[in-house]
Amino acid sequence: LNPHPPNLMFPIIILALWGILMTSSICLRQTDLKALIAYSSVSHMGLVAAAIIVQTPWGLTGAMTLMVAHGLTSSALFALANTNYERTHTRTLLLVRGLQLAFPLMSTWWLLTNLTNMAMPPTINLLGELFIISTLFNWSTPTIIITGMGTLITATYSLYMFLMTQRGSISTQFQLLPPTHTREHLNLTLHLLPLGLLIMKPALVSGLFT
Repeated sequence: LNPHPPNLMFPIIILALWGILMTSSICLRQTDLKALIAYSSVSHMGLVAAAIIVQTPWGLTGAMTLMVAHGLTSSALFALANTNYERTHTRTLLLVRGLQLAFPLMSTWWLLTNLTNMAMPPTINLLGELFIISTLFNWSTPTIIITGMGTLITATYSLYMFLMTQRGSISTQFQLLPPTHTREHLNLTLHLLPLGLLIMKPALVSGLFT
């Protein structure tokens, strides 16, 4: 693999890095829950695109790891957003506050998934992001500023999403909500359990330590 991508790729890498900041910033002002999750995915794929174009073993390892990790995490977030929508019939963040009081177990799933989305240790999301950030830093030192800001904004909007949906006082119109179902908890278990198991053997997705 060529550790020095051709000059033609430089603008594409810069656009991918700039896209990380732009889409992450858009997440901070979203009022629609599903739109926030969708823009979050675009931001993470900016990291993946930049790592693939740099064409180093660490970059490709990080890209593969992050794609698998974020695929499960983003799908779990959409599943959680759908459980909210089926009961409240709205995706507006300001209208669905305080659901922790009605669904304490579902709030636990929200917390775990958001912590995974912000790449908290020891998740494989963190492993993938560290590989990619190291690859980009080795390619060009100033990229650490953009990737660092992107990581900070990701943590900010992940906490914002959790606090806006789970904390606060619940609206009076949502006091008689149907309970959560076993199939919904099973669905979320099948998303987060593989992420937890991959922590013990990340080589299954990265291939670096085999």
